[in-house]
Amino acid sequence: MLTKAYIPYRGYYSTPFVRWQGSLANEHSIVLGANTSRRFFESKGWDPKTIEYVLVGSTIYQKQWFYSGPWAAGMMGAAGVPGVLVSQACSTSTFAVYQAGMGIETGLFGNGWVLLADRCSNGPHATWPNPSGPGGQMISEDWVMDNFGKDPWAGGAMIQTAENVSKEHGVTRAECDAITLRRQEQYQDGLANDREFQKRYMFPVEVQLSKKKTITVAADEGVFPSTKEGLAGLKPVLPDGAHTYGTQTFPADGNCGVLVTTREKAKELSADPKMEIRIVSFGFARTKKAFMAAAVAPSAQMALDNAGIKVADLGAIKTHNPFAANDIVMAKAMGLDANAMNNFGSSLIYGHPQAPTGARLMIEGIEELAAKGGGYLLFSGCAAGDTAASIVFKIG
Repeated sequence: MLTKAYIPYRGYYSTPFVRWQGSLANEHSIVLGANTSRRFFESKGWDPKTIEYVLVGSTIYQKQWFYSGPWAAGMMGAAGVPGVLVSQACSTSTFAVYQAGMGIETGLFGNGWVLLADRCSNGPHATWPNPSGPGGQMISEDWVMDNFGKDPWAGGAMIQTAENVSKEHGVTRAECDAITLRRQEQYQDGLANDREFQKRYMFPVEVQLSKKKTITVAADEGVFPSTKEGLAGLKPVLPDGAHTYGTQTFPADGNCGVLVTTREKAKELSADPKMEIRIVSFGFARTKKAFMAAAVAPSAQMALDNAGIKVADLGAIKTHNPFAANDIVMAKAMGLDANAMNNFGSSLIYGHPQAPTGARLMIEGIEELAAKGGGYLLFSGCAAGDTAASIVFKIG
């Protein structure tokens, strides 16, 4: 359990998430993330030189990704500040935020910035020499699609892991369709009153098209609403599977930023000094081969146990749900109401840019509980390699 790591209220942002091949398709994710963070600091009147350490969470290689941490620090105005690259597939946000909390807890640093940035669009293609191959042909990899399509340890695509878990837990096509429609309703709640809820945390991203032209993306791009009839008319992705293309997420682009600091500094920088946000605990799990979604519940239980709380103590639950079955299985395993999780949106609906996905969900959960006056927040999500990670916050 952590006792010293805090996040200032509104000391975070998420850009809109943009469906791949959209407005952010050609933007370097680290450059865009650092520039967005710099603009965010300016909007808050924060001096980036007060940051003592930068953690960059990113999973999809970009040009000169090797330098991500210190390079991003320099671009955001924190030149001279060291940084590190954190990459753990879909658990990147969870691990990076908690690691920043550990830095505060141990006194390693007193003010850490966590930047989560990825671009699934136009993913890189890697090649390696293979002198012994037929004709000396190179070994090649599509960084995004090849890894979505095959886990080298489990041997199958991510969609297969969702179907394996669905079959074992008796999840039906009807249940997947129903929970997707529920998540659509919750996302629409976040758009109500001219996007009142989203505007609490969403920070516009600027895209420079030329020396003279810059566009601003202020809202999610590429989210398609579903209907009961529309979902019912789709074919399963895999024969006899429970999931269609309507009940799984889609790759996207975007970035998020979170300040993790001491209690005193959080109060100083908070939009409401009475609203405290403390990082409490972390949990992780790995399940059997090709059963990725099954790892979420045990990771969540570990985080709850480490926080010394129970499911009944939670005020809000947010999850990364790349497949509809994720939430259904987690709810069954932990005795939760699946319809009450993920208020105001989830990655099932607005997409999955990898590293920033978890951070946006954490931020939404913080805002939900702040509006309610506080409580415990649980964020959980699966990750490649049949793993999962969870984190608990206390708000208020």
